[in-house]
Amino acid sequence: MELPSTKPYLLRAIWEWCCDNGFTPYISVQVDGRTQVPREFVRDGQIVLNIGPDASNKLQMGNEFIEFQGRFGGVARQLSVPVEQVSAIYAREN
Repeated sequence: MELPSTKPYLLRAIWEWCCDNGFTPYISVQVDGRTQVPREFVRDGQIVLNIGPDASNKLQMGNEFIEFQGRFGGVARQLSVPVEQVSAIYAREN
């Protein structure tokens, strides 16, 4: 039996650590066909997204996808990012 990836668990843990310490969590995403993000903000096949509580609505960090609503130019958009496409999670402040 193959063990599940630790990546979604680590992403959730770092997100929680950022929020608990007053930092703003961002993710860097390699965009592919399954990634649902505003394509006009994709640069060189990547997008950086603020997933902090003040910038995201209905955030769900599952084992397969990170899904939430975010505002772009004042317009709410539904986003869906495959966990495997997340290349980094970090606090904006450090």
